[in-house]
Parts: sequence; structure tokens; C-alpha cells
Amino acid sequence: MSSPVITLHDRALGSYLGLAIGDALGATVEFMTPSEIVATHKVHRQILGGGWLRLKPGQVTDDTQMCLALGDAILSAQGWDLPTVANAFVTWMRSRPPDIGNTCRRGIRRYMLDGTLAAPPAEDSAGNGAAMRNLPVALAFAHAPAAFERCSIEQAHVTHNHPFSDAATLTLGHITRILLGGGDKLDCRHCANDLVAKHPQFRFDPWPGRTSGYIVDTTQTVLDAFFGSTSFEECLVNVVNRGGDADTTGALAGQLAGACYGVAGIPERWLKRLDHSVAERIRLQTPGLLALARPARVSTLQPANP
Repeated sequence: MSSPVITLHDRALGSYLGLAIGDALGATVEFMTPSEIVATHKVHRQILGGGWLRLKPGQVTDDTQMCLALGDAILSAQGWDLPTVANAFVTWMRSRPPDIGNTCRRGIRRYMLDGTLAAPPAEDSAGNGAAMRNLPVALAFAHAPAAFERCSIEQAHVTHNHPFSDAATLTLGHITRILLGGGDKLDCRHCANDLVAKHPQFRFDPWPGRTSGYIVDTTQTVLDAFFGSTSFEECLVNVVNRGGDADTTGALAGQLAGACYGVAGIPERWLKRLDHSVAERIRLQTPGLLALARPARVSTLQPANP
């Protein structure tokens, strides 16, 4: 019997919900080592809350919250307007979120002080904060690769301006777009191989074993878990039990696995456990972002000279 066809909407919603679920699952074990996770949970596979942020079960962190802020900005502008994006990040930071990375905080504060929309290039901008929040751009520009790349880099540079951050943000977004379009893991592997060819630092096979918030470590961990698994649950359990920056590796692995396997591939127990207000915002944003992605509408949003 052939596998059921997964629609674009199911892949997009699976990707967005998958990101939030990976965030909520991974937050419990963020900054723990694998041996500490084993001692505490044996195998961590339930959305329990807690962790160093002392979250409620199903609560999410800055990964999902910044995605939602970016998605709201795109929908508010009915397209791409970078000041609207930056203002959405300001509103989010002023909401006193449970967690915010230092580079994100610094970039948002700079915008608040002088109105500049791009951080200067910096060696300490190679964190994973730009890549973790870029899913709404991939959804809104699913059929417009040039616009996707331009907008991805613009939103990234509000806080993170580093070649490795740029490269990973684009690659993870392009892999997501390949999956949204029904591509398979072989197509995705070609995309990942292109990243490694251009930047050998990202080589992930064999996995180097590092799980920090450095964008190279994050991307290696996510790609290894995604390509080494055959289901959404296997992918997420694999990645979060490595510890480290587990909310972000969980979120990005969930983004890819959700786009690959669709909503039906996500365990029902995790869907039920996810914060209901977050799930509702995701379910509202997803069709709106996909509506912008229709080929007849995105042509006006692409750069004049891509």
C-alpha cells in the first residue's frame, strides 16, 4: 500500500508545531549532559516542563516565541517589512520572556537605541538565534527562493551578523522548503552537502559530539539527528537526549522532521501537551503565511534584482 500524500498545509503545520514541540521537549534538559539526562530521566521522551527555566509542561522558550513574533510581523505587513519585524522583536523582548539570548538582546537593544536594522559583523554573532526563528520566512516564501534568502538574511542581521549564522540559517530554511515541496531526504542531503562543501566546519558525518549554542555545533547536531532517524519521534528523542542547547536543537530538528512527516507523524501525546495558546497561534499563522507563499502573490515580494 502506498504512503498517504502529505499536503503542503500538513507539512507546514507539522513543521511549525514540530518546532514548538521540540522546544518544549528540549527545554527540560537544556544545559544537561547526556549522563545527567540518563541519571534523571533514563530516556527523556515526555514533555514535562521544569528545567533550568522552571517551565510549565508544554511551555516554550525564545525559539518558538521569536518565530511567532516574526510570523505576526509578516502577516501584519502582508509581506516583508523589516522595521515591522524589528518592532515585533522589541515587543517580544518587552514582554519579559523567560529566556533571551545575549546576542538577541544586544541586537534588539541596538535597534531600540539608534534604529539601525543590521548588527555589525562580529565573531560573537555566530550563535543559533537567527536560525532558530526563521521558519515563518520559509513558509511565507516557500515558492520564492531569492526572496527567501534576502528576507532570511535581513531578519538574521537584526541581531546576528556572521557568515556561519547566515549559511546555516539559509541551509536549514532551504531544507525546510525542499520538504514542504515534497522533496525527500536525498534532496535535503544534497543541500546539506553543499553547506559542508562551502564551509567544511559544518561537517556532521561523523557527528563531532558538540551541542552548544554555537551555530556550527547546533547545525551539526540537528542534521545528524534528522538524517539518522526514520520518524518524528525518533528524531526528537535522539536530539534532545544529547543535552546542551536542547531547546534549540529540539526546535530545529522538530522543524525539519515536522516538514518531512507532517502533522500525522507527530505523537498525539506531545500535541496534547503543547501549550494550547501557542498551538492556536501556530494554527492561525500557518495558513496565512502559506497564502502569502502562493506563486501568484509572492512575485511582488521578491527583490527587484534577485
